[in-house]
Amino acid sequence: MLDKECEDLSIRQQARLLEINRSGIYYQKVINDESSLANEVIEIYGKSDCRYGYRKVHAELLKNGYFIDKKKVHRMMKELNIQGIYPKKKCITTAPNKEHKIYPYLLAGLDINIVNLVWATDITYIRLGDRFMYFIAIIDVYSRYIVEYGLSASLDGEFYVYILQKALEKAIPGIFNTDQGSQFTSNDFIQLLCDNKIEISMDHKGRCFDNIFVERLWRTVKQEAIYYYRPENISDLESVLNNFVVWYNNERRHQSLNYMRPAEVYYGEKI
Repeated sequence: MLDKECEDLSIRQQARLLEINRSGIYYQKVINDESSLANEVIEIYGKSDCRYGYRKVHAELLKNGYFIDKKKVHRMMKELNIQGIYPKKKCITTAPNKEHKIYPYLLAGLDINIVNLVWATDITYIRLGDRFMYFIAIIDVYSRYIVEYGLSASLDGEFYVYILQKALEKAIPGIFNTDQGSQFTSNDFIQLLCDNKIEISMDHKGRCFDNIFVERLWRTVKQEAIYYYRPENISDLESVLNNFVVWYNNERRHQSLNYMRPAEVYYGEKI
């Protein structure tokens, strides 16, 4: 134990003699669970307008008095599906296909005030042991209701067309917003939207807030389902996600919805 009142040896000298890191001597906040760390990381990342990578987020955590390893911050940001702005060849879930048509972004300044006016979708990856699984959700932007969702072991485009087909059996939106990933710009995906006379909107490249409603959903999925239950196999993961969607749609109250539940708003009746 170091003596901070020792007159003969400074803290630095004592730490050097004991071969320990001096930074660990002083009081620092300790992250005791993954959800707390995720909240801190997301808050710092959000304040940077999606600009900060894991190094800057780590530096900010240290500045705020948190004792955390840089590698852990890096891992957490990957699992939260957030990253800083920097030149890159491709993104694991949103790699564009240069041969596919890119549509303009239609939501800027749009007053989304009724259900089924705008649907949005995206894909996030979930680490499961030494592999990744891919989770897609289609949400109604006004009510935050998850219209359809699915889990896949690959990024094969046919699966995401199938999920879209299932969603369109329930309702037809006026506008469908996606990012520029090849799954969403594929001929089959686009043709299905066009056949149903749905306007197509796509996020601007590098604009993380264009699809902010789905990004918020991913944060909730990771914090309140994946990190909490920590599924160890595909069967467990499917069960966790199925239970999460039921709870999210029918039980979770949203401040932005005046503390109503998504299903209440989407179907226009109390549940």
